Amino acid sequence: MRKSVMERSTAETKIELALHLDGQGKYEGSCGIGFFDHMLALFCTHSLFDLKLAMTGDLVVDGHHSIEDLGLVLGQALDQSLGNKAGICRYGTFFVPMDEALVMASLDLSGRPYFLYHVAVASQRVGDFETELVPEFLRAFTSSGGITLHLHKISGTNSHHILEAVFKALARALRQAVSPDGRETGIPSSKGVL
Repeated sequence: MRKSVMERSTAETKIELALHLDGQGKYEGSCGIGFFDHMLALFCTHSLFDLKLAMTGDLVVDGHHSIEDLGLVLGQALDQSLGNKAGICRYGTFFVPMDEALVMASLDLSGRPYFLYHVAVASQRVGDFETELVPEFLRAFTSSGGITLHLHKISGTNSHHILEAVFKALARALRQAVSPDGRETGIPSSKGVL
């Protein structure tokens, strides 16, 4: 079973997270930020990961610590759930249209973190959520998960649509990458380790 349970407790956040890669796309719990809960819910729907989350953060300050720490914990959970990564596809690329927005995510579960984010949004906020926190979350996620991730906005003007396309494209690319490869009998690397 490709599952993990992670906890993180600091003076800024307390996070308990359970991840199941071979789930049904269910999201339970809350990070305390409505728009980001929406992103996590659609991320689960499109990745088919199950995610249970209980967290508190210093939201009286702002959302930065909560979002960044959540990215760290989710990346660690993904890495732990994959084990030695034997038999997976490893790579994933997906284009997602969301009305006028079109976003491409391409990733490699290489164990080498690298993050490239070419996604401009016009609004500084969507609802009460600061849009600049999306790359902060993704940078933390890729760093702790050992993921190479490229995200590119091809088109789009509506900030909500663009960010929704980001999370859907990421989810679908991850779904590809973690899927079993029927022809792969070992670790998908010429080095023999990921």
